[in-house]
Amino acid sequence: MFEHTIDIERIEQIVNLFGNFDVNIKHIEKKYGVTVTSHGSQIKVKGDATAVTDACRTIEGLIKIINKGEQITDQNIEYVASLVEEGKDSKITEITDADCICITAKGKPIKPKTLGQRQYVENIKKNTITIGVGPAGTGKTYLAVALAVNAFRAKEVNRIILTRPAVEAGEKLGFLPGDLQQKIDPYLRPLYDALFDMLGAENFQKCQERGDIEVAPLAYMRGRTLDDSFIILDEAQNTTSEQMKMFLTRLGFNSKVVVTGDITQIDLPDGKKSGLKDAVRILKNIESIAISRLTAKDVVRHRLVQEIIKAYERSAEKNERKS
Repeated sequence: MFEHTIDIERIEQIVNLFGNFDVNIKHIEKKYGVTVTSHGSQIKVKGDATAVTDACRTIEGLIKIINKGEQITDQNIEYVASLVEEGKDSKITEITDADCICITAKGKPIKPKTLGQRQYVENIKKNTITIGVGPAGTGKTYLAVALAVNAFRAKEVNRIILTRPAVEAGEKLGFLPGDLQQKIDPYLRPLYDALFDMLGAENFQKCQERGDIEVAPLAYMRGRTLDDSFIILDEAQNTTSEQMKMFLTRLGFNSKVVVTGDITQIDLPDGKKSGLKDAVRILKNIESIAISRLTAKDVVRHRLVQEIIKAYERSAEKNERKS
């Protein structure tokens, strides 16, 4: 039986680390097969030597996150543990020291929570066009909207334009009630939700009425030149190659474009190639165009979302080997 002691500066750090009813520590104990106890300002970890070492590195990484004022969650624990496993736990400070992108209407600071997210944010800041590819829950759209709102508030751009293809609608679009805009709104709802978070419903409404913010289906982009704008194309895996080319060539002066999508969730009819896949292949070596690849490790939703994505990835790999 091996034992290691970690000295803690403040009792609040221990309270946050252990969590309500010790839920966080139980998670760590179960993951590594160790026993964790606190004695005053010390934490003792007992178990197999290798397991204790890894558990201690995970705890020390979590303490760094706590020191930046964040609450520990299952997602924090799993992510720090994955960094420890890869020998990258020294990079945790790259996350904890990341700048706040913007403040939501409720006063919540928006920051990247993983190394992949931080690289994605840096790519958007440094490049004219950024393509973000990754599974659901990795913050592709949310972080892009946060950066758009920040650029708008800083008067770096005059307007925000958010768009996505209404592929899911198909023939069903005609059966929905209301005029064309009301029929399309359900497919644009995720973009509205992100903007409501950042600006509040009232401010969003005012910006939209003034034309400072536009949320529209991709078809509305044809024939336009978009200057002084922050433009986000969401669900880009459902664009055709022709639509993607049309969208990217809308780029005007002093504008920034972010394209997001998940190539594992393509809803195009059989035989249609995804414009997102083509764009990643065709544009990968062009200056001022960055391609960010987020993975299941960058998922910041419920822990089960990460597990679901991994399970589907394993299933896809198994099917590929069989075929």
